[in-house]
Amino acid sequence: MSFILRILLFPLSAIYWLITKLRNFAYDTGIMPSKSYHFPIICVGNLSAGGTGKTPHTEYIINHFKTDFQLASLSRGYGRKTKGFILADSSCNATTIGDEPYQIFTKHPEIYVSVDEKRKRGIEKLQALPAPPQLIVLDDAYQHRSVKAGLNILLTDYSSLYINDFLLPAGRLRESRSGAKRADIIIVTKSPAVLSPLEIRRITSSLKPLAYQKVFFSYISYRKLKPLNQKAIELNLKKKELKQWGVLLVTAIAKPQPLYLYLKRYSKEVDKLSYPDHHFFSEKDYKGILKQTEGLLSPKKIIITTEKDAVKLDLSKLEDIAVFCLPIQIKFHPHGELDFAEELNQYVRSYTGER
Repeated sequence: MSFILRILLFPLSAIYWLITKLRNFAYDTGIMPSKSYHFPIICVGNLSAGGTGKTPHTEYIINHFKTDFQLASLSRGYGRKTKGFILADSSCNATTIGDEPYQIFTKHPEIYVSVDEKRKRGIEKLQALPAPPQLIVLDDAYQHRSVKAGLNILLTDYSSLYINDFLLPAGRLRESRSGAKRADIIIVTKSPAVLSPLEIRRITSSLKPLAYQKVFFSYISYRKLKPLNQKAIELNLKKKELKQWGVLLVTAIAKPQPLYLYLKRYSKEVDKLSYPDHHFFSEKDYKGILKQTEGLLSPKKIIITTEKDAVKLDLSKLEDIAVFCLPIQIKFHPHGELDFAEELNQYVRSYTGER
């Protein structure tokens, strides 16, 4: 965003600041009630409008606890074509529950995956199940203050820390920076895989964490290419073999640039086709994808997408070309993983006495 445009938008941001300030004041003072619960609820969220890696971090927590507890994830289900509470089952897809919840459902069928735009109602529906969850993870509910989570985890992107951002529409913040005080844990996400202790201390100091807040640093680890259709299965490509291939990166995520730059390390020709976050692909989109793939100069061409977008693609529209997705995994910098795990365990132990 240009400097001049940002200046022009600041009056609207001031109005937005007043609205969110009054709303938070109402919750802080009890004018508007926040409901607490007698079982552990972990909230993963951010101050900015997307792009910090909430769902991968939610999955990290799911993987940490799912063997020991009956677990549930609850999110709004952004972009879905339905309303109200839905508990994911075999009849669901990305259209009915949203792309990110459906991604979680396909990878973690052993847990309850649910969506509801009203989180309090969603929690009550989950607790009314014959075998209610012992632990609920709220994905993207930091501003949903009618529910008072026991552990609030705030994410901020290493390349665009919330302390350097502005309120919508001049910036990308959903509420003012002071909202960070509600966090118990702050995670600086998408940091470089190699990060010096000096840089960690510098950024931690700039965030000015309060005495009760712990700061961690995570980064994205890209995994093996996963084939999505028959042609991809037959090729069984490894990343080191991409040098010989032209790659079209197809994404509908908030920040595709890091993935694009990562693939540039492996292939001499990488083109990208980026759609808005949570976008559902249309017939016109598939024609555009095929046309742009054909335009690659390399004689051998493939499509690579994300896990989040893979659950929305109609692969029958792309059956003449190999389509892969590139899964990611969240990792923490040295000692951070053990310390973060212990923070999670201590919180859950305060309710259950376990772990």
